[in-house]
Amino acid sequence: MGTEIERKFLVEGESWRTVIVSSTKLRQGYLAIDLGNTVRVRTDGREAWVTVKGPTDGLLRPEFEYAIPTDDAGDLLALCRGRVVEKIRHRIQYGGYVWEVDEFLANNRGLILAEIELTAAGDFVEKPSWAGREVSGEPMYYNASLSVRPYSEWAPR
Repeated sequence: MGTEIERKFLVEGESWRTVIVSSTKLRQGYLAIDLGNTVRVRTDGREAWVTVKGPTDGLLRPEFEYAIPTDDAGDLLALCRGRVVEKIRHRIQYGGYVWEVDEFLANNRGLILAEIELTAAGDFVEKPSWAGREVSGEPMYYNASLSVRPYSEWAPR
């Protein structure tokens, strides 16, 4: 079984932009969201994947990902009934890890989150100065949640 071990942080300031290694625009939609389980289709325009995730248990979450044809991804995205998230994923090397900073677009514009995938839940992580409050385990920050209740609909911040 595949397992995702991930921590997520709000991003503060703009200094992270000076250390970007690469950036990719992603479009992802949710075919199913049920009791912590999700079925997602994602494409970067060149490649595409279907990902099945189980419920989160602390920092751990079952995850299975499979490559699919990009034409199929377009057809599957049409089945997501508007539960679509668009973002630019920036990759940054810091502290021996690859950090992924997601700069959300469209209805989630203004939200920027940093994620780091770990090999074990207890791994030590040196946070960069731009990584603010940790939001791991807060469902409102899950991409699946943002596809249903976008950041633009949250109460004034």
